Amino acid sequence: MTKENCIFCQIVSGKLPAMHIYETPRVVAFLDVLPVQLGHALVVSKSHFDNLLDLPDDLFLEMSQVSRKVAKAFQQVLGAQGFNLVMNNYEVAGQTVFHTHIHVIPRYADDGMRIIPQEKKKYEGEGMAQMGRQLSEALVNLGGG
Repeated sequence: MTKENCIFCQIVSGKLPAMHIYETPRVVAFLDVLPVQLGHALVVSKSHFDNLLDLPDDLFLEMSQVSRKVAKAFQQVLGAQGFNLVMNNYEVAGQTVFHTHIHVIPRYADDGMRIIPQEKKKYEGEGMAQMGRQLSEALVNLGGG
């Protein structure tokens, strides 16, 4: 997807309407047009980055800070008892708009929503230790970025 036909870039530029609820010089939060809960908001970088791996660290920090403010507003205004932060990266993970964004979703007791399925995977034998070693090594090799 190019910046020119990105729906979030069009919202950021004002070419498409959205109900903005908070803004900084580099980040905007607006209500999701198809919310999974009323109040469901999207926190979006104003600059176009496809996903988390493309996003500069300082901008991810700012998006996280805005997400936290939105979650606090959910508690004050909506009486939300909790919230989820969801970021889908790449199509296989459910990303449908390829512009970095965080879903901030208000939650309530017995709202019936499940982000993580109740049936979980299990490691066999030494599988957890082996995977842990491989991931630790990869993380060390990746260094600071």
